[in-house]
Amino acid sequence: MWLIRRSHLFYCRSGDPDLTAAFDQFRSAVENHESFLITTHVNPDGDGIGSELALSSYLRAKGKKVWIVNHSSTPPNYAFLDSKQEIVRFDARKHESIVKEAAVVIVLDANHPDRLVSMKDYVVQSKAYKVCIDHHLDPAEFADLYIIDEPSTATGEILYKLLLQLDRDAITKEVATCLYTAIMTDTGSFRYAKTDSEVHRMIAHLIDQGADPVEIYERVYERGSVSRLRLLAKALASLQIAHEGRVTYLTVTRQMMNETGTSEVDTDAFVPYTLGIDNVQIGMMFTELADGIKINFRSKGDISINELAKEFGGNGHKNAAGARMANARLNDVLPMVVERSREYTR
Repeated sequence: MWLIRRSHLFYCRSGDPDLTAAFDQFRSAVENHESFLITTHVNPDGDGIGSELALSSYLRAKGKKVWIVNHSSTPPNYAFLDSKQEIVRFDARKHESIVKEAAVVIVLDANHPDRLVSMKDYVVQSKAYKVCIDHHLDPAEFADLYIIDEPSTATGEILYKLLLQLDRDAITKEVATCLYTAIMTDTGSFRYAKTDSEVHRMIAHLIDQGADPVEIYERVYERGSVSRLRLLAKALASLQIAHEGRVTYLTVTRQMMNETGTSEVDTDAFVPYTLGIDNVQIGMMFTELADGIKINFRSKGDISINELAKEFGGNGHKNAAGARMANARLNDVLPMVVERSREYTR
């Protein structure tokens, strides 16, 4: 276990991180400031949304003024977490003043300001004390305090440890529900490689505190629309196999989404299907967007798929990563990525 402190950077890389120093810095920020802006990455997932709402609940309980503002709308399957409708979609005319007013800006589940899209410039230029809490590699320099722990399964896992250090009574039923959702979704329902006994002990505590695993799973995964299922059918029909069966990939085009009345958010959780074939080592999904191409990468075992993602401007974890290529065309990008994937197979 080792911990590096580089002035404002606490970057821990271990299976059982001692983040005490970083958490103490965060405690000082909470004690010394009254207004907080929380945000997360474009097209937020369960980890981003759950982490935002868990932290907001804690800060509000401490009497702090809190705003949650995101570039993207909240996906429908996570709306149940936000019963008070705290999260708003960023509109510069309405929310520029909030960014300026906040004494602390907290970016969750993202460590590059580019992932904030329309909020990027406002956050970077803000004079607020900036905090980044995340579990992805290679943070960009934009914040005053980084709490980065790549071995964690989710940003929600880091927040679980943070909140317990700040206050042993911080895990209320509301917070437990949000953190359970964050960890469940980022572990693929507890089946990814980082899911160890410690994670299950955290989950047991969250259940003890009121998180309902049956209801949460149903809300997230079992209330999709017919349109989403039709899009999934089209995506699965597009399945291609490459490199002697070691690579598979799906394609979701704009035409598919138009025909089914769906959008990018409906593709959530499609890419794991690519790994469900025997002998497949790498799975990918290419999604055609109005302004470019999104690529989801997955891998098994020791294949560091984030290295492939880096070749196309992305990053992520060893076995799960992503990239977005602005103003790119599907027919140009797809063959290049598939060809490069060969170099990462075993």
